[in-house]
Amino acid sequence: MDKGILLQYCDIKEEIKDIRARIKKLDKFLDNPPIVSDTVRGTRKDGTIGPIRIAGIPRPEYYRKRNAHRRYQILLEQKEAQLLELACQAEEYIESIPQPELRIMFRLYYIDGLTWVQVAHRMNSMFPKRRIKYTEDNCWRRNQRFFENVGSCREEMC
Repeated sequence: MDKGILLQYCDIKEEIKDIRARIKKLDKFLDNPPIVSDTVRGTRKDGTIGPIRIAGIPRPEYYRKRNAHRRYQILLEQKEAQLLELACQAEEYIESIPQPELRIMFRLYYIDGLTWVQVAHRMNSMFPKRRIKYTEDNCWRRNQRFFENVGSCREEMC
């Protein structure tokens, strides 16, 4: 396992957000479809000839969007299952990190989706007595150093 799992987990989370937004947009359309109208010339019920107003929803567009909604629902279920599997793998990978501070930082950044600034604030609130305060830069640098060291350790094993 490597950083790729953590990044893939973040990407799948964003993809799920996108799919949910698309479903919500389709829900709005399906709940309140637009009504179109047209005027044609023809015979009315009383036998007179003249303009007749016709109104209704555009069926082909409505059915296309309803089918798209179903496909997005299926896709969402698949992506959520994939996300659950990746979450387990990402948690296992983070648990394998020996330093507790790094584990906390990685959970906040990769699992919870916080920015490095937010991670630094959370770390400062968790460790208020720390002499050197956490900053965005030093959290990011610790992340970079960890993955540089992990890469060099793997190369030495080969």
